[in-house]
Amino acid sequence: MDARATRWRLAGALSLIVALFTLSACGGATTDSGGPAATGPRIRIAVGIDAAYAPFFVADSKGLWRKHGLNVEVVQFGRGGEAVDAIAGGQVQMAGSSDTTTIAQLQQNPSLRALLIYQESGQYLKVVASPKTGSPSEIKKVAIVPGLSELAMTKYLESKKIDVKSVTFVTADPPEIPALLQKGEVDAYTLWEPWPANGVKLGGKVLESTGAYGLKYQHWLITGQKWLSANEGTAAKVAQVLQEATALVESDPDAAAEATQKAAKVPPEQTMTAIREIDFKVRDITPADMKGYESTAAWYVSTGKVKATPNLNAAVLQGWVAANAKGTG
Repeated sequence: MDARATRWRLAGALSLIVALFTLSACGGATTDSGGPAATGPRIRIAVGIDAAYAPFFVADSKGLWRKHGLNVEVVQFGRGGEAVDAIAGGQVQMAGSSDTTTIAQLQQNPSLRALLIYQESGQYLKVVASPKTGSPSEIKKVAIVPGLSELAMTKYLESKKIDVKSVTFVTADPPEIPALLQKGEVDAYTLWEPWPANGVKLGGKVLESTGAYGLKYQHWLITGQKWLSANEGTAAKVAQVLQEATALVESDPDAAAEATQKAAKVPPEQTMTAIREIDFKVRDITPADMKGYESTAAWYVSTGKVKATPNLNAAVLQGWVAANAKGTG
């Protein structure tokens, strides 16, 4: 493992510890309060703190967990990787996470299982550059977040015939990155909203979305095999809730924006942007999707971040929705 990968893992572990401590001390979770009384043990579902997780916040606000007899606590983490680690550590039972982020962690957590896709987009991530950048060939230093952001920037550079090895990659947290661009410390970055919009406010310019060069991301509902084996019926109910919640996000954006603002302090306009740019819908994972995941896994191996290709056929459960959550997706 190279020094950069080591720093990544150490930083991720530290972030997880801080996040869990903060949640315990200050609270960072929501539970729905409407509908019939929930039954069974508490299920903790980890999510991020941006508008891409609107379906989970809508499910809380509309009492959909209780409607299906679930006792759910939605727990917010700053990074998707923290949520994946929390499953492995037993702090949460399920999580929403990008395919790219999860694939990176399968080698360390081979028991992770992806059940379904609940959102996907080729528009939500954007390449933002300094106003001084006249053409992509002038990009010499970029800011990235390990995982999806790094992959997106790599694919962008490759699409412009730029030697990735000629560009310096600087790792930073999303909130820091627009300021790095403004200060001239980096020439470009690729991130999800609201960070592209924030970069534009500071003088940056959006070059294109990832879909323009053939890259889209997906969000999976993930869990661990041990918990899934004992709770498949419960997992199916969570899938049914997400089906209802994603439909509500698409049909009533105002309600989704209100729920997301209340749960995660996300300004309504950010959620409205997310709904325009993201396709929120629960569906099964297909063989066509698997081809993209195999490409992502191969990229991780080529960078040295993982030593061997993970067992995607074991981790990604194709057709799980159709087999277990009737009437869903």
